[in-house]
Amino acid sequence: MAVAPFTGRKVFIFVASAFALIIAVNIFMATQAVRTFPGLEVKNGYIASQKFDAQREAQGALGWSVVADYEDGFFALRITDAEGAPVKAERMSGTLGRATHTKDDMTPVFIFEDGAYLYPAELEPGNWNFRMFAVAEDGTEFQQRVVLYVKEGA
Repeated sequence: MAVAPFTGRKVFIFVASAFALIIAVNIFMATQAVRTFPGLEVKNGYIASQKFDAQREAQGALGWSVVADYEDGFFALRITDAEGAPVKAERMSGTLGRATHTKDDMTPVFIFEDGAYLYPAELEPGNWNFRMFAVAEDGTEFQQRVVLYVKEGA
């Protein structure tokens, strides 16, 4: 049985097809990246930078540590002070969502119970972020992005 020779035309078609596939995938991925990116963290980076050091020092002086967890259908946020005691902020708010898009974003309304902020939520497995904003009893603002990884079957 004779095999047809691998001619220049067949090589050209093979190489052109490979490049066309690569270009098509790149265009698709770039479009998805731009379409699903949530956007800017702040409206004006220069103005935000003017207050950054003072806010960082005030926030650090609080000595707060924040840990997020997800178990039994509840998103739990635990804030502790420098001694490890639970902290109940004067005000607490934020956005819980994915890092890559905003379609799953939610604004939790917390219940403070047993030293933790609890919010009933159905979270799919994967990476989640809680962009929190809290105010201490002395009026100090506390902002942090808390990363949460929800395991399969949690």
